[in-house]
Amino acid sequence: MSDKTSLSDIRRDVERVSPEIVKQASAFAASILADVAGRRGALDGRIAPLSPSTRLAGPALTIEVRPGDNLMIHAAMFLAKPGDVLVIDGKADRTCALMGSIMINACKKLGLGGVILDAACRDTEELRELGFPVYAVGSNPNGPTKNVPGRINWPISCGGVTVNPGDLVVGDADGVVVVEREKAAALLELAAKKVADERARIADIVSGKNLRPKWLEASLRTAGVLKEGETL
Repeated sequence: MSDKTSLSDIRRDVERVSPEIVKQASAFAASILADVAGRRGALDGRIAPLSPSTRLAGPALTIEVRPGDNLMIHAAMFLAKPGDVLVIDGKADRTCALMGSIMINACKKLGLGGVILDAACRDTEELRELGFPVYAVGSNPNGPTKNVPGRINWPISCGGVTVNPGDLVVGDADGVVVVEREKAAALLELAAKKVADERARIADIVSGKNLRPKWLEASLRTAGVLKEGETL
C-alpha cells in the first residue's frame, strides 16, 4: 500500500477476519466471546439491537462521521464487501438519525452483515419488519446532512471500544462485542470450552448440585470480607 493510499481518508483494501472464523464465531454468544477475550471488547450498552431476535457476525468496516452527517456512510456502503458489518462512530449523537429504511434496505440488498451505529436511526418499525441486524443508541425522526467529510477503514472508537477495520464483530440480544482480527482464531477453542463448562454448571444447578460456586469463599477472603478459616 503506497503512502498516498495509506493516508487517504478512504482506505479501500483492508485485511479482514476470515469467513471461516466468522462462521465459527457466529455460533457463540457475544457474552461468551467477551469473557474469553478477557472481559473486554463489549460496546457500551447504549448501543442496542432494534430487534433482540437479530444476530450478526462479520468483519468490521469502520466509518467515522461528524455528528449528524452521513455522507461517509453512503460512500462506505458501496466500498463494503458482502458480509461486512458497518461499524459507525457517530459520536453517540442522538439529535438526528444517520440511517433509515432506504439505506438499510440497500445494505440488505448489498448482502452486508449488519449495521452498528454509535448514533441514532429512524424508521424503526420498518427496520424491525425488515429483519436486518441494526444496532443503535436510539431513534430520532430528524434526517442528517450529507456534506461533511469523514473517514472509512481507519481505527475508530465505537461504544467506548477501539475498532480496527477487519476486526471480528458479533452481536446478539445482549449487545455487540469486538475481537481483534489477530486474536479471533485463538479464542474459538476457549469459547467452545466455556460453553461446555457453563452447560455443565447449569445442569448441576438444575439438578440441585453444587449450587454454591466453588470460588466464592476464596474470593470473599481475598476481598477481606471473610477472615482466613471463616466460612459463610
